[in-house]
Amino acid sequence: MKKSLSVFLGSLLSLGLFYAKPVLAQKFRGQQLEAVDLVNPLMGTESKFELSNGNTYPSIARPWGMNMWTPQTGKNGDGWQYQYTADKIRGLKQTHQPSPWMNDYGVFSIMPVTGKPVFDQDERASWFSHKAEIVKPYYYSVYLADHDVTAEMTPTERAAMFRISFNKTDDAYIVLDAYEKGSEVQIIPEKNMIIGYSSKYARGPLPANFKNYFVLVFDQPFASVATWEGKEKKDGQLQIKGDHTGAIVGFKVKDKTKPVQVKVASSFISAEQALLNLNELGNKSFDQVKEDGRQIWNSTLGKIKVEGDDIDQLRTFYSTMYRTLFFPNKLYEIDAQGKAVHYSPYNGKTLPGYLFGGTGFWDTFRALYPFLNFMYPSINKEMQEGLLNAYLEGGFLPEWSSPGYADIMVGNNSASVVSDAYMKGLRGYDINKLYEALQHGANNEGPMSAVGRKGVEYYNSLGYVPYDVKINENAARTLEYAYDDFTIYQLAKALNRPKAEIDLYAKRAQNYKNLFDPSTNLMRGKNKDGKFQAPFNPLKWGDAFTEGNSWHYSWSVFHDVQGLIDLMGGEKTFVSMLDSVFVQSPDFDDSYYGGIIHEIREMQVANMGQYAHGNQPIQHMPYLYNYAGQPWKTQYWVRQVMDRMYKPTPDGYCGDEDNGQTSAWYVFSALGFYPVCPATDEYVLGAPLFKKVTLTFENGKTLTIDAPKNSAENVYVNTLQMNGKDYGKNWLSHRALHEGGTLNFDMTAKPNYTRGSSKNSAPYSMTTDSQTNIKLKSNKKK
Repeated sequence: MKKSLSVFLGSLLSLGLFYAKPVLAQKFRGQQLEAVDLVNPLMGTESKFELSNGNTYPSIARPWGMNMWTPQTGKNGDGWQYQYTADKIRGLKQTHQPSPWMNDYGVFSIMPVTGKPVFDQDERASWFSHKAEIVKPYYYSVYLADHDVTAEMTPTERAAMFRISFNKTDDAYIVLDAYEKGSEVQIIPEKNMIIGYSSKYARGPLPANFKNYFVLVFDQPFASVATWEGKEKKDGQLQIKGDHTGAIVGFKVKDKTKPVQVKVASSFISAEQALLNLNELGNKSFDQVKEDGRQIWNSTLGKIKVEGDDIDQLRTFYSTMYRTLFFPNKLYEIDAQGKAVHYSPYNGKTLPGYLFGGTGFWDTFRALYPFLNFMYPSINKEMQEGLLNAYLEGGFLPEWSSPGYADIMVGNNSASVVSDAYMKGLRGYDINKLYEALQHGANNEGPMSAVGRKGVEYYNSLGYVPYDVKINENAARTLEYAYDDFTIYQLAKALNRPKAEIDLYAKRAQNYKNLFDPSTNLMRGKNKDGKFQAPFNPLKWGDAFTEGNSWHYSWSVFHDVQGLIDLMGGEKTFVSMLDSVFVQSPDFDDSYYGGIIHEIREMQVANMGQYAHGNQPIQHMPYLYNYAGQPWKTQYWVRQVMDRMYKPTPDGYCGDEDNGQTSAWYVFSALGFYPVCPATDEYVLGAPLFKKVTLTFENGKTLTIDAPKNSAENVYVNTLQMNGKDYGKNWLSHRALHEGGTLNFDMTAKPNYTRGSSKNSAPYSMTTDSQTNIKLKSNKKK
């Protein structure tokens, strides 16, 4: 069936589309605005290899949809598939790309052309202007000047509709490009249909049978047909298979009032399933599908309603929130019986149940997954079930899925993703099997260095991954493994695992101490013999660290900040070290890389010292003042980062957006708190950005965040009341927030040096947890 690309054209089970409920409009100076209208999908698209302002592309999709669509300005295979500064569009592309560094998989594109049936990506490309481009999360329109054509598209989760408006011509064509690395297309004129597959992917390994099957159904008959392979066109030929294939179908257009409409769907399972997925569109018109998409986005974004006086802040908030709602994206499909099924990129089989992909936990464990647990726990419940399926099918949890295992980045942060979900109250899936997966990953090397734990034998025996055993980024691995062990410890306690098991992970969670260098108050690589590596330059990027230096990674003790304070000799030194991050010059040593990588450049140009917000390791660091009794400094620096590093513009980010993580940082920070340590119940306080925010949780409860005096000058928290009672802690409980109620922030232009300054105001640290202390002391006596 799959080889011949035959399709079952019988009756299909209708898929019910979700109809979103109306949501409260946002308020700007009393004016009612809808959330979706404040989103700029072009935020972050003015990026390039040398400097990232987000490295995003306009994602035209449904929240967490299996497929996204984007106008393609870059050449086939270029990770920078859309750049704001480009002049030409080569096609309208189905994409699953999580970042330009990961590139894409399961791709194909369509492109309208006129005059001659040109199909080469350079020859078919057309000039365009942002002045004649409309970009919404649910809809895209562009005027292709060289072909005098307006192309529009609007998607569902696994399908899309196109409306192509040609002027009167006998030479109107639509080109399908199925990409290289193995593809096949077949034209079925009697059905006004094209079917085919693309097998291109950038990250592997993937099973040999990996394919993205697609089906296109046109509302008008073909006046001409052709297929092509490489540079050669085959007029009249209906089917072709090769390295790089495509199709061309022609139309005779009488006038612009009757555009050519195309229904498109795809499947990782089969051509039959692609046709089934096409039924997401039903018999709806283009405008009905577009309106459905608008309402779904409005409902999803509208779970948080913000009110303020700065329109750019509202636009930045909803543009960043939009970016948190894509990855990981659905890899599962709905079969003819209405059940979830998926193609497994781990074993090549079609299996029941959920699966997601397109995210790197090194980035997203920090804030993206906590945000899902906070506002959208039901989708993360599906994601947890998908992680379980990945473990059962591949033998390990993925750390970067694109769509299967990808050998990139460090850490074992699937532990955080699994543990945080359970600690935040998610239930209804096999958590004991997932705990087994965490233990397996924590105690074994995987099939590649980024899966399981590279250097695990050293880590478990010495308490760190040595610098001199040819394992790169060893200090970063050690620090992340220690935090990951803490998250396993937390989950082990919640699941009432044996005491010896709980104690083991509690002890390993303290391994961060093995890399602390008291002579510099920084983390430092350590050799196998127990001596620190030398010479040591804390400004050296890479080497012992990952995409950063010691000044960035020394704060990666999310679970035991008090323990880090103690190592540094107390709060005074700790705060001084924090201050030093911002006041140093942005000097660097790039010798490990042999040149300036974009992350270094982004730190250098930001004018915030050694603070490198464009990359993830240090993003939590401004919140650490709360642990040392100086929360006003958190309030100042967080507002500085929000104001200076984010804008609702094509250059609006300060580095890689990274699958929603850098966006989730902004969304949380704008609310006034941040999840410094996922797998605990706490959010660490900052200061809210807006005068009023209303959050509607999935449990039906509502939380209101009131800060009526908020302004560009009033960035400090004078007092905080929770449900009418004074609240002096520097943290908020997830469970308490989900009970609903009101947070009243009294904002002022001057710091309140007494609020939150006492020891008992500090957020959770493992060192100060009484139960942990008992266990650690017991272990020490032994």
